[in-house]
Amino acid sequence: MENVDLVIKNAKVFNSYLKCFRKADVYVLDGKIYYIDVKENANQGRAIAANAAPEAEGNRDAGSEIGAAAEIDASGYYMIPGLIDIHMHIESSMMTPRTFAGFAGKCGVTTVVSEPHEMANIKGLNGIYEMIADGDQAPIDIFYGIPSSVPSTNENLETTGAVIDCEAMKELLERKEVVCVGEIMNYRQIIRENDLEITKFLKYLRKKDPNFVIEGHCPSLTGLDLAKFLYLGIDGDHTEHSLEEIRQRFENGMFVELQEKMLRPEILDYIRENRLYEHCGFVTDDTMADKLYEEGQLNKVLEEAIRMGFPTEEAIYCGTYTNARRMNLRDRGVIAPGKIADFALVTGFHCLEPDYVYKDGKLIASKEQAVNRHTFPDDYYQSVHIPALKPEDFRVCAKQESGSVQVRVIEVSNGRTQTSEKIVSMPVRDYKICWEGTGCLLAMVLERYGKNGNIGYGFVTGDCLKEGAAATTYFHDHHNLFVIGENVRDMQIAVDRIQELQGGILTAFRGEISAELPLPVAGILSDRPIDEIGPALKKVRNSLFQLGYRHYNPVMSLCTLGLPVSPALKLTDRGLIDVIKGEIVELECV
Repeated sequence: MENVDLVIKNAKVFNSYLKCFRKADVYVLDGKIYYIDVKENANQGRAIAANAAPEAEGNRDAGSEIGAAAEIDASGYYMIPGLIDIHMHIESSMMTPRTFAGFAGKCGVTTVVSEPHEMANIKGLNGIYEMIADGDQAPIDIFYGIPSSVPSTNENLETTGAVIDCEAMKELLERKEVVCVGEIMNYRQIIRENDLEITKFLKYLRKKDPNFVIEGHCPSLTGLDLAKFLYLGIDGDHTEHSLEEIRQRFENGMFVELQEKMLRPEILDYIRENRLYEHCGFVTDDTMADKLYEEGQLNKVLEEAIRMGFPTEEAIYCGTYTNARRMNLRDRGVIAPGKIADFALVTGFHCLEPDYVYKDGKLIASKEQAVNRHTFPDDYYQSVHIPALKPEDFRVCAKQESGSVQVRVIEVSNGRTQTSEKIVSMPVRDYKICWEGTGCLLAMVLERYGKNGNIGYGFVTGDCLKEGAAATTYFHDHHNLFVIGENVRDMQIAVDRIQELQGGILTAFRGEISAELPLPVAGILSDRPIDEIGPALKKVRNSLFQLGYRHYNPVMSLCTLGLPVSPALKLTDRGLIDVIKGEIVELECV
């Protein structure tokens, strides 16, 4: 009699190679799948091919020769591999890695590949190592991508707390937790002649490890420019695209990572009609704490894809097996002998919320798990350094004494995080732009690292605030302090409160703070549990709606108004950035 640690009996087990479910008993030894004793060679509505080889005599009862220390009766359950999210940012959850991992495990996620460029922009290599240390005792596996674009552009366009240069990337490459180069965001610069740190590192990588995975970020890149990007070995993309852009990525051999906003009928139909399942996977990218708390993590993306008609078996395949292969994680993503025993037991797929989740053959989620909090160094809790603002700091100067000027304005549109440029005429008095009453909001980015005291000025209109103010230090990717408002009084109150909290996201209205989520860890994370973070962020989200924000995701919209790699017009501490041209432009049109 052979002995194993665990047997899961009578489950409908997903076979990733056949892409079907079969009733079976699954044996686990030393954290790995040992044997699968198939009881029923039938799929849900899909029989195995008629010419399949018959089961060998004796194999059907081989399980009777194996004893197990523990047994689970999984009758009525589907057993699927643990979900693998290969493109995400833990910082977007506003939780510390350990807290995030505890929640993700409950969602059936057993492996993530996190790209910590948000923390790297603030604290550099030290910040990445603190993130790794915090996740060491996590219940799931957390791997990392090398932040390749810190800053996302360059010091002329934005001020960051730190820089990840070529030497830092080489150092990270030696870490066992690192499995890829994180998304290369300066995608228009890298395909031109340049002296970027990532370009230097890619040259080094070609000699060191030519098969190392390199992730991209290239919205709207097509044709020859896309070919140049791929030529550099950057062959994955997770950003938002039109059908034509998606078609070009597939036909040129790029691995397509589908986040929730890419679950559009025409995209899913194209994949299904052309059977492109081997060349794509589902990911989350950026998911805020309140959405995580209420809806889930990668399981929610799969659930939505299935609801929209994506075949169930293929959805599971693209949330596990293809993602594991993409990251060269060959030891997981499938329930098969010798593979890590990461799996979830679910009752169905309309609501893909697991009843039980196992990691390395051990139960990690079925009820509330205790999470030991990790304490970051003291300086992480004192990271917002701005001088006290004076009334004149809220005045925007004009080049002429009076009359009117044509001003470049950032226009927010519901349905997309990308912005557009709008030209608005504004009156001028005593060399000051009189923006109140123009239908535009004043926006300011304050350099928060104590390096130069920069303040970038701009104006915002469209599907955003109509009254009050909002402020945040969670502001992609440089995470300087951003404040936007319909009146100066509320803007001042918002900035003062952010500084008092040493980081956070909040709203203000009629001289009072309306809602807030403190983010004291480097100004972007909370060390509180998710049942505190999620509801607090939801209050901020609802407050944004109440103050007139009409975007489908007002928090993400607000927090990306300074991202100078996402088209078309953005604001940093250096000023207005024309993303397509990759340069600063004047507030006033000449």
